[in-house]
Amino acid sequence: MIKSLKHQFLLEDLDNQEIAKISKIIQKLNFKKGEYMFKEKDDTKGLYLINSGQVEIAKVTSDGWKQTLAVFSKGHFFGELSILEKRRHEAHAIAVENTEILLIGKEDFEKMEKEESPIAFKIMKKIALVMCKNLRRMNDKFLKALISY
Repeated sequence: MIKSLKHQFLLEDLDNQEIAKISKIIQKLNFKKGEYMFKEKDDTKGLYLINSGQVEIAKVTSDGWKQTLAVFSKGHFFGELSILEKRRHEAHAIAVENTEILLIGKEDFEKMEKEESPIAFKIMKKIALVMCKNLRRMNDKFLKALISY
């Protein structure tokens, strides 16, 4: 378990002791191709780390069309917005292929924020960096679309 956690992008800044602490709260979950990890409006269960497989994050539009927002693979994470904002999911997460997830449960994450602040800080910092990168990429796409319009 510890070896696979070291390959998770979200946890790469943690040292061996911190990884060992995280390994004690991780739940392993397996999903078959086409199975939902969660659906829009579901309560959040935690922070999802992809150990193997692929996951599609999608939203259904008001007229019934499925819009893919992102596809993630091994080493990536998702579910962080629902954890940070303490709200329900605003999209679906679906296994594109058989997928193994390492879940940091919501309650465990909140406990870690209080009892293991340095670890929680490193994870939050990594989440913030990824969110900044995603925002920059979306801004670039938006500006290119405006210029070509």
